[in-house]
Amino acid sequence: MMIKGIKVKLYPTREQEILLWKSAGIARFAYNWAKRFSDTYYRIFRKTVSCGAMRKHFTKLRRRKKYAWLNEVSSEIPQQAIKDFDNARTRYFEHISKLPKFKTKKKSKVSFFHNNNKFVVEDGYIQLEKIGKIRMSDESRLPRGRYKKDKIKVTNPRIKHNGRYWYLSVGIECEETPLKLNPDLSVGIDLGIKELAIVSNFEKPFCNINKTKSVRKLKKRIRRLKRQASRKYEKNRRGQQFIKTNNIRKLEQKIKILEQHLTNIRVNHTHQATNMIAKTKPSRIVMETLNVKGMLKNRHLADAVQEQGFYRFIQYMKYKSEKYGIKFIQADRFYPSSKTCSCCGNIKSDLKLSDRIYYCDNCGMILDRDKNASINLANYQSA
Repeated sequence: MMIKGIKVKLYPTREQEILLWKSAGIARFAYNWAKRFSDTYYRIFRKTVSCGAMRKHFTKLRRRKKYAWLNEVSSEIPQQAIKDFDNARTRYFEHISKLPKFKTKKKSKVSFFHNNNKFVVEDGYIQLEKIGKIRMSDESRLPRGRYKKDKIKVTNPRIKHNGRYWYLSVGIECEETPLKLNPDLSVGIDLGIKELAIVSNFEKPFCNINKTKSVRKLKKRIRRLKRQASRKYEKNRRGQQFIKTNNIRKLEQKIKILEQHLTNIRVNHTHQATNMIAKTKPSRIVMETLNVKGMLKNRHLADAVQEQGFYRFIQYMKYKSEKYGIKFIQADRFYPSSKTCSCCGNIKSDLKLSDRIYYCDNCGMILDRDKNASINLANYQSA
């Protein structure tokens, strides 16, 4: 069994949208409350408070008249937000992620948890607790029925807002569909800045989507709107403060929508590339281990590296390999894939970054540098 992610677009009424914003606000409040409570508890008692204890204290808080507004939404929403904080704290203790910070209205993602036991799904509608029946478009991907009564299970149901629309994202268990793999085919992938990916068994590389005309026009439009917003802020400056007018808010909303559109184009391109590679049915896929953090320190390459989304490409390739039963390998960071001749194995130690064509001094082979690296990765043997 595997988990398949489904994203459903919601069309709430004005009243329902107010409740959705309230739910997201209460989730953010509960997360921040949990962080403040945890920090204070540790400062006083010099030990970590458990998630269960925090949730009990929050239940007492909800019963007070001062916090009666917390009862306007489902009780599961703030309780799960506290659990989310506890998970973030655990990841920090295990050295997986950074210390969790307070969530702000401006920067944090607008999202909240909704218990799947309370779902009632009909054709074109979904019933949410204390929000009501919301119109949706899911193309019949969500199972129909009363989820608690019919024992329908979905994982991690979240309702999110991307700056323009509301979405419901869930994970649904489905049968794995392993491909009939070619045992003799090993694929090497070399990621680059000029091209997104050079693959050993593909003649043409996957292009850099950021160099296409449509993306360049979109980026230019975003830059212009940002300069326009900056000028409006300067005109509304009062001493050290900037007054945000309705026109500035409209402009920032427009920028947010265009930036989301740009992200969607890049993500879609990465999905298409990784799907095409996985569906060639190789027995294994080998990629290099990139020091992305180190590459971002180079001010000449930082923007290009960030736009390409190397980490995203690796993650997509990894989970798609797992989905189809393909062995996924990441070569050692210091493996000389670019300096090694794919024909005779000779290592050219004086190869420069500016040398885009590989000339072998030993056997005389002439090949594109990145194509040579992808073939070496395909032949890579882990120790």
